[in-house]
Amino acid sequence: MAPRAYTQRSSAYFSALTQAIDKKLQKALASPTQRRDLLQELFADVALEVDDRARDIILGGEDATEVQTKPPLCFYDVLADHFASEPDERGKPILDLIVQLWSQPFASHIFALLFHKWLFEIQLDSSDLLLRYSSALVQGATNVFWIDIQTNTTHFHSLFRYLLEDVSLVPEKLKKIPLQAQRDLFLLLSRFIFLYNLVGKLESFFQNFPDFPNAFLVGGPADTFVIELTDQLQKLKVEPVLLHYLSQIKVLQGLELRMTTSTRLKTCLYSFTSPGGPMYPTRAVRHAAWDALDFLFPVGRYPRHIISLFFRVLYPWYWPSSCWNFVLSCLQALLHPITRLVFPNHKLRDSHES
Repeated sequence: MAPRAYTQRSSAYFSALTQAIDKKLQKALASPTQRRDLLQELFADVALEVDDRARDIILGGEDATEVQTKPPLCFYDVLADHFASEPDERGKPILDLIVQLWSQPFASHIFALLFHKWLFEIQLDSSDLLLRYSSALVQGATNVFWIDIQTNTTHFHSLFRYLLEDVSLVPEKLKKIPLQAQRDLFLLLSRFIFLYNLVGKLESFFQNFPDFPNAFLVGGPADTFVIELTDQLQKLKVEPVLLHYLSQIKVLQGLELRMTTSTRLKTCLYSFTSPGGPMYPTRAVRHAAWDALDFLFPVGRYPRHIISLFFRVLYPWYWPSSCWNFVLSCLQALLHPITRLVFPNHKLRDSHES
């Protein structure tokens, strides 16, 4: 993003925001018993969407009109630009306070939101300090992305997009952080790239993957990506998010994977196809998992379904619902062609929904 042109009005507004952040951090530092609540409040404040009045001050009338057609603008977006524009003067006092609160909950969240651009604009001589900051960025970003998963939103889309497009795909910026932090960043992006609908960047993402010390045993970038993805799938408990991942996973078709990685992915998908433990998937998730499994691994499709049908006998409490859904599916299959003949105008809509 190009540097913002500050007017006297916007400069005063940013100064007021910085002072408010500084004041809350100072209060958290002086109040151990209220520290967690104060940091949580500050995190919520910087994650808020910019209202119309503040948008007009920050962007100006003409720019504000253009931005309305884009994704919502949040305070952390504009504050990250503000602290990155003059790192030493604007960001240093706030950063010093965050460092003193480093071990507290929500400190890494706030650091990731406010200083994710600052970290790639500065030049630090201390490798230990740079590793510390970059590790905090990865940890904080992980925490806020999980908030999006738990709430089934993409509120922190701009943060993810910056880390993916402006850091991981730009070697000059990526090399500003230590190699271990680069690896951690790519693993992080692998786990959440489906959530933020950026699978179109996978080819470039694989090309920029850093070297991993265990690559000889694990495999290349595609293998590492799929391993992280399967681990992420098994942690997802929010049904709409899990369904979204399963719908996007079909982009993996055609990837050259090692046999162990392919088996791992197949086993992960198969674990979502049966009712009961350990995943306890809903009916929608089971069907989505079957669709993904049959699409990615068409060989052995029918034997898998037969084996699955056999194991369903072990869950007699699911028989009534299974029979009922089977009857409904048969009725829909019989009525669908009749409906298309009687109502030909609905043909296009039906084919889209199927």
